[in-house]
Amino acid sequence: MSLHERLIGIFYRAATGSRKMRNLLTPAGALFFFALIALFIFAALQVDKCLEFPELLPTSLNVIVSVPILVLGLSLMIWSILQFIRVKGTPVPFNPPPKLVTTGPYAYVRNPMLTGVFVLLFGLGVLLRSISLVSICTPVFILFNVWELKAVEERELEKRLGKDYVEYKKRVPMFVPRLKVRTRKLIE
Repeated sequence: MSLHERLIGIFYRAATGSRKMRNLLTPAGALFFFALIALFIFAALQVDKCLEFPELLPTSLNVIVSVPILVLGLSLMIWSILQFIRVKGTPVPFNPPPKLVTTGPYAYVRNPMLTGVFVLLFGLGVLLRSISLVSICTPVFILFNVWELKAVEERELEKRLGKDYVEYKKRVPMFVPRLKVRTRKLIE
C-alpha cells in the first residue's frame, strides 16, 4: 500500500469515525493548517531578509493595495466556513460536513476556503511588502495544496461521497471560478 493510499485511509477513517474522535481531531487539524501558513509567511520574510530583496511597494501604497485583497480573501474564507457550519461540519478534513456542500461559494469552486487563503496570503505579501511571499512562497503553498488535494483529499471525498462528488468535480473547478462570457449576435 502506497503512502498516499495510507493517507487516504487515515482521512477516510477520521472523517467517518465517531463524533467524539472527529471533535478531538478538529482543533489539531486546524492548528496544523494555520501553523503551516505561519511557516510559509515566516520563510518568505526570512528569504526577503537573507537575499536582501527590495520591498515590494512603498509603505503608503502597500496598505491601500493590500486591504481590499485581504478583505476579499478573509470574506471568502468566512463564507466558506459558514456553509460547512450550517450543515454541522467543519472545514477540517477530519470533521467534514455529513453531506456534499454545493451552495454558496461551493457552487463556483470546490475549495473556496483555500482560494480565500491563497488570496489572503497574497494580500499579506503586499501588506508586508514581501516579494518572496507574493512570488515564491504563496505559489509554492498553492502547489503543495493542489498536490495534497489531488493525491489525498479528493480521493477520500470520492470514496466517502461517491458519484455525487465525482459529478461535482467534473462540473465545478478547483480554485478559480469559470467566467461565463455571453455574446450577442452583432449581425442578425
